[in-house]
Amino acid sequence: MPIDAAKAVAAEPRSAEITWDHKDIQLYHLGLGAGIPATDPDELRYTLESKLHVLPSFATVAGAGMGVVGGLSSPGIDVNLAHVLHGSQSIELHRPIPVKGSATTTSRVAAVYDKTKAAVLVLRTEVTDEEGPLWTSDAQIFVRGEGGFGGERGPSERLEVPAREPDRTVDRPIREDQALLYRLSGDWNPLHADPEFAKLAGFDKPILHGLCSYGMTLKTVVDTCLGGDVSRITRYGTRFAGVVFPGETLRVRMWQGPGRIQVTVSAVERDEAPVLADTVIDHT
Repeated sequence: MPIDAAKAVAAEPRSAEITWDHKDIQLYHLGLGAGIPATDPDELRYTLESKLHVLPSFATVAGAGMGVVGGLSSPGIDVNLAHVLHGSQSIELHRPIPVKGSATTTSRVAAVYDKTKAAVLVLRTEVTDEEGPLWTSDAQIFVRGEGGFGGERGPSERLEVPAREPDRTVDRPIREDQALLYRLSGDWNPLHADPEFAKLAGFDKPILHGLCSYGMTLKTVVDTCLGGDVSRITRYGTRFAGVVFPGETLRVRMWQGPGRIQVTVSAVERDEAPVLADTVIDHT
């Protein structure tokens, strides 16, 4: 079997040095659709180096996403990328991410769950710089066809959608070329660019990166509910509930509460098919 759960969890954590600067931040923000309109002062916070701030979801691509890459190459794991889907993602921010940085990223397989038809890898990444911890992230990766090995099933809690109308609803269009631009931040999985590879994975055409929808959603919440202040965010988590295709429109619904914003995201053109669920942004 390509996944040896015990070996993967027992393996020594992998560490790597990563660096980033304003160009990486700007490219990431542009991959999320930032910069429209190009001269809008609110958009210049994402695109102009003299005004730049860092959307916390940048943590998922810092160092070209070394945490997930390191996890998928851990001892005991040998998987086919065509069978891999991102199940969920969370980031805990210990302090705001600087525009320019150098840090150490340490990644490990925190758990392997058996969902019968798939295995789920929990890849944990901790990032620190000379001033201390920056962020901790958990990615749950589904590997289709690798379940049934007799392991623990793992948690499966679901978050109830509030029984009232959302406080805010915003539609965000996805450009036809958005996956091609987003992948320049480091996720080179051909599932998001190569039509033939996408067919092998069971899709009619390439799909958008789940983490692109994840970043687009956070930007929408920051701009709509948090006055554009990225430093207020302390944690952001979601479950990837369905795919989305370039050219579609994300509908982002937001329910605000004390220190927490709950979100759902759907694809407008496909009868609001779910895209993100169990989504929460904690903030100060």
